[in-house]
Amino acid sequence: MSMEIKEAIQNGKTVLGIELGSTRIKAVLIGEDNAPIASGSHDWENSYVDNIWTYSVDEIWKGIQDSYQKMASDVKQQYGVNLKKVGAIGFSAMMHGYMAFDKNEELLVPFRTWRNNITEQAATELTKLFNYNIPQRWSIAHLYQAILNQEDHIGDIAFQTTLAGYVHWKLTGQKVLGVGEASGVFPIDLNTKKFNQKMIGQFNELINSRNLSWKLEDILPEVLVAGESAGTLTEEGAKLLDPAGELEAGIPLCPPEGDAGTGMVATNSVAKRTGNVSAGTSAFAMVVLEKDLSKVYPEIDLVTTPTGNLVAMAHSNNCTSDLNAWVGLFGEFSKAIGMDVDMDKLYGTLFNHALEGDPDGGGLLSYGYLSGEHMTHFEEGRPLFVRNSESNFNLANFMRTHLMTAFGAMKIGMDILIKEEGVKLDEILGHGGVFKTEGVGQSVLAGALNVPVSVMETAGEGGAWGMALLGSFMLNKADNETLDDYLNNQVFADQAVKTVSPDPQDVAGFEQFIERYKNGLPIERAAIDNLK
Repeated sequence: MSMEIKEAIQNGKTVLGIELGSTRIKAVLIGEDNAPIASGSHDWENSYVDNIWTYSVDEIWKGIQDSYQKMASDVKQQYGVNLKKVGAIGFSAMMHGYMAFDKNEELLVPFRTWRNNITEQAATELTKLFNYNIPQRWSIAHLYQAILNQEDHIGDIAFQTTLAGYVHWKLTGQKVLGVGEASGVFPIDLNTKKFNQKMIGQFNELINSRNLSWKLEDILPEVLVAGESAGTLTEEGAKLLDPAGELEAGIPLCPPEGDAGTGMVATNSVAKRTGNVSAGTSAFAMVVLEKDLSKVYPEIDLVTTPTGNLVAMAHSNNCTSDLNAWVGLFGEFSKAIGMDVDMDKLYGTLFNHALEGDPDGGGLLSYGYLSGEHMTHFEEGRPLFVRNSESNFNLANFMRTHLMTAFGAMKIGMDILIKEEGVKLDEILGHGGVFKTEGVGQSVLAGALNVPVSVMETAGEGGAWGMALLGSFMLNKADNETLDDYLNNQVFADQAVKTVSPDPQDVAGFEQFIERYKNGLPIERAAIDNLK
């Protein structure tokens, strides 16, 4: 088997996917059977500079180069060959945010990430104008807010894109986005799979009195769908990706996508009536819709699959960060009493213990709001744990409460889809770190949504693998083969899946918990107002 992989590497029959997540940049190389054969990753953290969550350009390239170099070293170590060419490359990254460049290709202001809740006025006005929900995270909200703020750089914009679009542009010279990523920049016309021209016209009219030198269509990237070619790696791009100089230019790239789209691909949930939940620093549920929603909901984003089908997205800014901090505290305690416990064992023990708790968490309440939470209308966050004197305060309920609250804000959005809009779901696919301990995150989420939750063996591979699969689809698809068919037949046909059905007691318990969660929101507001 190793000889076959070695030959595939030497003959350029592999595909590389790289995803820039919030806390990790990961590179995954896949072989001819679409299974991962090598990987490398780089940890990074956003910085809070001048009231903006950001990453510097230097950090972006250092992280990409480091993850690529580690993946290439993994290839060398396992198969004894230097990685010189691959069949295709794809880049994905955290969606939304704001990267604006002048005519000299210089970044005009530091990258503003999805995490910034600073565009409320713009998002509200645009939602009203388009009669289409424009969340604060979306690139168009950032652009319009900068115009409303009369920021100096606005007149100098020549090009605006996302993090994935920026990386792709620098490596290929092509100003393009995959439609899934583009759907978090500006609304998509589902018939043309391009930006909505009517809304572009409305936006231009809205800013007409500002006398800017550009119109919106002048500064936005071109939109492509999965399977289309999106340019090739230039000589400069090859050196930028691999400063060691081994990688050859001329490699085709597929359209750059967002982490929502790659999550759909990695969990085989691009078909209608399927959905997936990605749970990490943030949590988002993606549900592929059979028809339009009946009205505009500020809690629900409408985006698309990488092929341009409508997806409802219930997104919460916060998920596991506070939970991880508590597990870290228990780790410190175990060290302090002379027991050096492996973190995987610690997570497994604490998570499994949560299953022994009361279905509603014993009356306990917590909010893991490390940053603002748009789903519940908070522009900043304060992690909080609170109980009353009658609560059943024990370790099992403490852990169960923190697992439930990790999905709390997201559930509020999902309840709109399932209870108010009557959206039907056959199953939800779970992926992300919270599902690593077998059965626990699944049980809690199944109780939250009252839907069966499945996790695949490959769930840990995540978005970088999903991005590599999009590259593989571009390279290897048959004539008229859809992405759904390609994934079902070529990638997931023999995939082992573990499914947990909702337990009625867990469902009832989560409903009790979410009522407590909603009623307790003024406590979170008081913490923000009084804990500076």
